[in-house]
This record gives sequence, C-alpha cells and structure tokens, in this order.
Amino acid sequence: MPLAIPYMHFRGGSSKGLFFLKKDLPEDETLRNQYLISAIEGTTLGDSRQIDGLGGGSSLSSKIAIVSPSTIPEADLDYFFVQVQIGKGKVSTLQTCGNMLAGVLPFAIESGIIKASTPTTSARINMVNTGGICEVLVQTPEYQVQYEGSTKIDGVVGTSAPIICNYLDTIGATCGALLPTGNSIDVFYDIEATCIDNGMPVVIMRASDFGLSGYENILELEENSALKQKIEAIRLIAGQKMQLGDVSQQTIPKMCLIAAPIQGGVVHTRMFIPHVVHEAIGVLAAVSVATACILPDSITTKIANFSADSALFSIEHPSGEFTVNLDYLIKNQEVIIQSSGVVRTARLISKGEVYIATS
Repeated sequence: MPLAIPYMHFRGGSSKGLFFLKKDLPEDETLRNQYLISAIEGTTLGDSRQIDGLGGGSSLSSKIAIVSPSTIPEADLDYFFVQVQIGKGKVSTLQTCGNMLAGVLPFAIESGIIKASTPTTSARINMVNTGGICEVLVQTPEYQVQYEGSTKIDGVVGTSAPIICNYLDTIGATCGALLPTGNSIDVFYDIEATCIDNGMPVVIMRASDFGLSGYENILELEENSALKQKIEAIRLIAGQKMQLGDVSQQTIPKMCLIAAPIQGGVVHTRMFIPHVVHEAIGVLAAVSVATACILPDSITTKIANFSADSALFSIEHPSGEFTVNLDYLIKNQEVIIQSSGVVRTARLISKGEVYIATS
C-alpha cells in the first residue's frame, strides 16, 4: 500500500517544486531522501522525463523545500532545500535555492505554522543548507496570502504580487569565504575565472575566452559538447580550490559566462547549473555575480557597467534581467556586503497528498 504524504506545489520565482512540513517526513536522512526521490521521480528512477512522478523533467521543476518552525532564536522558520538530480535517483543538499525560498513564507502561512498579519507578513528564514538568514515579506491583506499582482519577473509568465527577500550574512555561506580560493582571479586550463560565494558558489568566466560572444541562445550552447566538456573540467578543479571537495556528483559550483551588457544592465550572463544552460539565472547566483562586479580586479573588470553610487545591479540573462539590490561599502579595498535584496514572486499551484512507493 503506498504511503500518502501531504504536500503543496508552489512556483517560486523561475523554479517550482514540492513543499513539505518537516514533521511529515522521516527523520532518517536516507529514508527521507528515498521518499523525496519517489515523489519527484516516481517508481521508475532514472527516467529523465519523470512521467511517473511530480517532477517536470527539468532541474528547475524538480526541487523540494522542507519547512518547520526554526530551531534557532534568530529565525522564525527553518528551510531545508533538496535538489533532485533528474534521471539519477539522487539528491543534492549542499546548496540552497533562492527561487524556492520565495514560496517558504506563503507555504508556512497556508500550513498554519506562521500566523498572517495584515496588510503584510514578514519572517526571518534560516536557510539550513548554508546557514544564512533571509528576511522575507509577503502581501497578506485580510490575513490571506495574496498571489495576484503586477510584479513581473523575467523568465516567469504573467505577473504576481511581490515578495521581498533581504539576504543577510550570505558571504561565504557554502565555501566559507567570499573568495574561497583566496584570489580575485584564478586560471584553470588557461581560462581566467573569479570563484565567488555570496550565497551561491559560482565560477565566473569571460565568454570571449571560449571563442563565444556570450549572447548565444540556449540551444546553441546546449549542443556545444566541446564547450560543456571544457566547462565541466574547469568546474571539477574549481570545486576543489573552492573548498567543496569532489563536486563530480554535486550541482555546485554553478558556472557563469559573462559578456558586456546589451540591454542597459550591468553584465550579460549565460549560467550553467551546472550541466544545463539556465533559461534565466538563479536568485543567489545573481547575487554572487552582482557582488563580483564590485570587486576590484575581478573577472568582471572592463566588462561590467555600473554606477559606483547605485545599489541596483541589473544582471542580464537569456530571458531578460534580474535586479539585485546590494547594500555594501568598500573599506580599505575590502568589500563589505551588509545585505542583498531581491524581489521574487510565488504562486500556490496545488495541494494534496503524494503517494510514495515504499517497495
């Protein structure tokens, strides 16, 4: 007899996935992961189409958020992120996801573990995977989550109510330092790169160093097997240098190619996450890329175009742009990030029970 577990299905930013209460899942990590893989992949592990599960056949739609009241005094909620590696029957939990984070507070309100205020509700969310804290504010007129609104997120169809996310203490969240290699620029296989972690470990490289313009469409990059092989070779070495160990079976670090902006933004990007080209750019990846733009002598020097007196950084991507608000100062040539703000949206798609195959 299959096991039924309550869930909600949310779109958060340009990702979507399943949200569970921690209390509804097994405490044993191995069994928990088995249940989560079953929910997304179904009984036929290894099917990249995920027809037998609730996954969408893409890493952007095969995500899971596990939510509970926080165990630390600095936060109201704990959010643990799980990325199901499609078609592999495996999960990754080394990183967090800023898009799914946008759905955490709405889910907590819908689940009754956070009581809504009016006209807005805020909470401090502990990102358990990395240990960072994010202050999140959602629209809750008449004590109900409002999903409809006029905020447009490039890469997402339609408009929704804004969700404000202010990330605190994200520097070195996974790698232990903003520049985990200790260098502004490293060289891997004759390619210069900036390895950075302001909430998401990212390796940033010039598209031109690969013989590319940086404006190629997604399909063109996906079909360039030689390019993907070289980027993966660099990723494996960079992962070691970034204190991440053997990343061959992990989804971090993310890999980013940059070029000069062409849409009035700060920099133009193509993000590999890490083996598939992102249709847009992840929330915390955008924060890390924006942060690289203000670092002296980073890979973005002479490419990024921004005003030193502006806190807004428009990061261009294949579907449009992503604006990051950095509250920062530079003291003795050292960059101090006080908070990183973004605007996201979320929508509740469905709720019910997912049936887990236990044999």
